[in-house]
Amino acid sequence: MATSLFRTKSVEQSVRETREPGHRLRRDLSALDLVVFGVGVIIGTGIFVLTGRVAREYAGPAVAISFAIAGLVCALAALCYAEFASTVPVAGSAYTFSYATLGELPAWIIGWDLILEMALGAAVVAVGWSGYFSSLLSTLGLDLPSTFAGEDARFNLPAVLIVALVTAVLVAGIKVSSRINGIMVLVKVAVVLLVIIAGAFSVKLANYTPFIPPAVPTEQVEGIRAPLLQLIFGITPVSFGWLGVFSAVAIVFFAFIGFDVVATTAEEAHRPQRDLPIGILGSLGVCTLLYVLVSLVVVGMQHYTDLSESAPLADAFRAVGQPFFAGLISIGAIFGLTTVVLILLLGQSRVFFAMSRDRLLPGWLSEVHPRFGTPARSTIFMGVIVALLAGFIPLSALAELVNIGTLFAFVLVSAGVIVLRRTRPDLPRSFRAPLVPLLPILSILACIFVMLNLPAETWIRFVAWMLLGAVIYAFYGRRHSRLARSNEPNGRSVI
Repeated sequence: MATSLFRTKSVEQSVRETREPGHRLRRDLSALDLVVFGVGVIIGTGIFVLTGRVAREYAGPAVAISFAIAGLVCALAALCYAEFASTVPVAGSAYTFSYATLGELPAWIIGWDLILEMALGAAVVAVGWSGYFSSLLSTLGLDLPSTFAGEDARFNLPAVLIVALVTAVLVAGIKVSSRINGIMVLVKVAVVLLVIIAGAFSVKLANYTPFIPPAVPTEQVEGIRAPLLQLIFGITPVSFGWLGVFSAVAIVFFAFIGFDVVATTAEEAHRPQRDLPIGILGSLGVCTLLYVLVSLVVVGMQHYTDLSESAPLADAFRAVGQPFFAGLISIGAIFGLTTVVLILLLGQSRVFFAMSRDRLLPGWLSEVHPRFGTPARSTIFMGVIVALLAGFIPLSALAELVNIGTLFAFVLVSAGVIVLRRTRPDLPRSFRAPLVPLLPILSILACIFVMLNLPAETWIRFVAWMLLGAVIYAFYGRRHSRLARSNEPNGRSVI
């Protein structure tokens, strides 16, 4: 039994299955498309929303350091992703990589984890999109009833509608999705550059002092709401100081979620061995630089204690008497958050597609649309679930689950690089992560450190989600696994 739980699917078998009729995705994406996809999903909530909250509550002006550290942690994992994605160019990202190296049970765990990360992430961002959209309508004199808009609404109608819209776009084709995403990314990157250039003229050097404010005890954050690391060592929870900067890293990490989504499109890239590393590393590098520059400008324009938590960029321009730029930023935020929802749903549907093709989930969900060449059933199924989450459930308290899920995926991918180097040194690798095994080990340690800075209650919820996944695997996935059936002489799996 233990052996069956850790059976692996060879890289050759994974690639061969991508050519099967009815399960073959169209290869329509270039390296530039992948970079734009990555930028589209990374630049969103983090840059338009989190900057103000994190600066006010955790790091002060040093929020730029928090962004830089989070970007460095992601860069370590990104190098591992780039090697895996170019070596195993199959949809499913970390799920597929784990299946080829660690075995079926770890693959299921990471696939279940990615479902949590991307579905919940898309729903959280859709709720944020609803807030910006409602605010824009309000400035035009069109106020939506509070029961139908905002995080506290009984039914968040705008959030449901945006999820439905991007689901339809994704079903229509990957190239259509790429073109629409490209237009919206162009708009929001222009807005971000506008913030950096225009805001630089309103920076006051006095606002940078002190750059790392002295630590302040936050006794109201106690018990399971405190970071797990501080609970383990009995440290009083604090804001600011270096502990505050590291706590901020665990939160702003949400801003970087998405570069791994590029890996889920491996089957749809023209030349995955070349295009995927460019897409993953290129998008992460661009976004990290923009995040650091924007955070430096915003805390320089307005003292960190006065920053808005809901719309820090727009409100910073209002505070310095430039409402015109504030309006442009609100429009850019709407475009920005739209692309995040679109690409998270794109990645989610590809992971779901890969798992159902392996029969760890119902196989009928892996059918590809005969006209559009997209995993339409998986896309619609996950679109409905995300729409329900965004429409009915307040998600702010659960957003940190997305962070811990992503970090856990990074840990397994980093470990998988070491395993695959030892077990399959013969595989052609068009991109090789440097300093293996040192770099993957550093990636694992860095991700675990950031995870330990998340609240203990987040760990409890994450463990509960993983236990639920283990039950589903035990009673469905292991019984129906395509790999298990192919290994049985009579074509049936055993328990």
